[in-house]
Amino acid sequence: MSGAHFGFTDRWGGVSAAPYEELNLGGAVGDDPAAVAANRERAAASLGLGAGDVVWMNQVHGTDVVVVDGPWGERPVPKADAVVTTRRGLALAVLTADCVPVLLADPVAGVVAAAHAGRPGMVAGVVPETLRAMAALGADPARIVARTGPTVCGRCYEVPEAMRAEVSAVEPGAYAETSWGTPAVDVAAGVHAQLARLGVHDREQSPVCTRESSDHFSYRRDRATGRLAGYVWLD
Repeated sequence: MSGAHFGFTDRWGGVSAAPYEELNLGGAVGDDPAAVAANRERAAASLGLGAGDVVWMNQVHGTDVVVVDGPWGERPVPKADAVVTTRRGLALAVLTADCVPVLLADPVAGVVAAAHAGRPGMVAGVVPETLRAMAALGADPARIVARTGPTVCGRCYEVPEAMRAEVSAVEPGAYAETSWGTPAVDVAAGVHAQLARLGVHDREQSPVCTRESSDHFSYRRDRATGRLAGYVWLD
């Protein structure tokens, strides 16, 4: 899509030591803050950005959406699970290690958003809330481009039967079964079902399952691990 840029990291090319090796971008997982800062600079540079051109969130598995017009600077990073901007050249970032990183852009309206959709956030409606915030700034779902990054797949995300029933009652598209035949949830499928209902048709989903891929961080697989990032910005 002309003017819109989307990027997703893997775990390589950074400076963090085990168990966060190498390109951990999460600042709240126990890694050395200096290593995280160096990794964020490296990741930004690889995308043609400066570290100061990226806005991060304090993610809490909720539905709060914050509209931003620049980096936080010395201000505390607010608790939010989506950020939206109309400022071109400002990249929005979302951290994940199994949850779904959702990147959205309407280049015509000049609006982009990044959302963190884990199982709780998907059920609570973080994706619809993000689209509402974008629409308030002039975005049109028919023009929005959606990209979701590496996430734990429905074949690997085992949950209790009662949890699957609870989730699928809210979002039937998330109903899944593991490859070994037990109840599961497919959060990415749920996110894409929500996007489709809201009129977003230009959608792509990463084929990477974080739990299966040794090139990606996975909380379900490793518990103590780093965080991947998804970035979206406009020229």
